[in-house]
Amino acid sequence: MPAPIVFFAYKRPDHAQRVLESLAANKEAADSELYVFADGPKANASPEDLANIAATREVIRSRKWCGTVHITEKVQNEGLANSVISGVSQVIARHGKVIVVEDDLVLSPYFLQYMNAGLEMYEDDAQVASIHGYVYPVQEQLPPTFFIRGADCWGWATWERAWKQFEPDGKKLYDALRLKGEGKEFNFNNSYDYMKMLRKQINGQNDSWAIRWNASAFLKNMLTLYPSRSMVENIGMDASGTHMDANDAVSFKVQLADKPVLLEKIPVEASPKGTSAFEAYFNSIKLSLFQKVMNRLKKK
Repeated sequence: MPAPIVFFAYKRPDHAQRVLESLAANKEAADSELYVFADGPKANASPEDLANIAATREVIRSRKWCGTVHITEKVQNEGLANSVISGVSQVIARHGKVIVVEDDLVLSPYFLQYMNAGLEMYEDDAQVASIHGYVYPVQEQLPPTFFIRGADCWGWATWERAWKQFEPDGKKLYDALRLKGEGKEFNFNNSYDYMKMLRKQINGQNDSWAIRWNASAFLKNMLTLYPSRSMVENIGMDASGTHMDANDAVSFKVQLADKPVLLEKIPVEASPKGTSAFEAYFNSIKLSLFQKVMNRLKKK
């Protein structure tokens, strides 16, 4: 049976429409079970917020997106982190595995095929934390699939055995990374500051569940499987979301895969080529940002 799909939405009806349509375009959707969690309004929600929340729920109820659909509409706002953690935990306790999609992730027509095949192929490999759908627009030629140490959050799937390793206490994770001297490696050789992101979560400057999921898997030396062609496109980098803005859009832009991923079992070990490609990509977007700042200064 296909793995159940969990979809998280809040107040972006146009985004939700595009994502759900892309999900329904996967042929496996007709035989899949979909759990929708629609977050509720904040205490200080504006009339516009309330209208967008209502419109998002109308989209969710507008058609049967998968074979079976369960909809949970929250009365109060739980926030993305609490929604994801509780929603994933609830569904995975019932089914033993889950595919997770948020309301700003448009999917390739081959997304579910890849996710379900990966879940089946690596189900009994305790070192595999998850299957991931998005891959950065790296310049290097990558193998059809490859492993990276840690976990990720833009269209992913996991099993109950792996989700049990999730540690919600960011400080415990941060202290463990420092104690083991693995901060540099966690930061992809200091090409991307995940440690800073974790510190911000600890200090209440962000509410990221994803950085804690990544750190939890990393500390257990667990790996995530990536495709060479992205199964996911993030459309939320338009200032409509919490953690992304329009300045990120160009750096993370990808072309969705227009054919299936060749999925063959590979050794469960971090790919030096994949890791190096990620480091090079992170360094390139840092240089790009620096150049933009310098160009602005030159114009003053």
